[in-house]
Amino acid sequence: AGPAGVAVYRVLAVKRTAGRTFVAVDGGMSDNPRPALYGVRYAPRLIGRPSSTPPRLVTVVGRHCEAGDVLADEVALPGDIHPGDLLALPAAGAYHLSMASGYNLVGRPPVVAVSNGTARTLVRRESQDDMNRRDIGL
Repeated sequence: AGPAGVAVYRVLAVKRTAGRTFVAVDGGMSDNPRPALYGVRYAPRLIGRPSSTPPRLVTVVGRHCEAGDVLADEVALPGDIHPGDLLALPAAGAYHLSMASGYNLVGRPPVVAVSNGTARTLVRRESQDDMNRRDIGL
């Protein structure tokens, strides 16, 4: 199941410092805790647009502001990566959804099947309303 799944993230921000470039995406350890838990290494790829810009080493981080929220460390991505771009993480199918959580009240992602150019939602994205329904209050 692992090779069959691809996690797709949207780039939220790119931060360039003197020594490193960080690419922050709209997911992270809440939907994919495997890198933080046991060091799984992914090879993200830019999708949805071509780029002829030479690659540079970047660290892809999640949106949770935690030291362990790193999806891919020191991976080559096009130097012109910017907010709005899409990144695909191949081989995310085995445990991606089953290990997802509502950490920091970030809803779990949808699951979409794609076959012969046709996409079909299998599991819808978890909404804030879904999470609020569980809260019964005082």
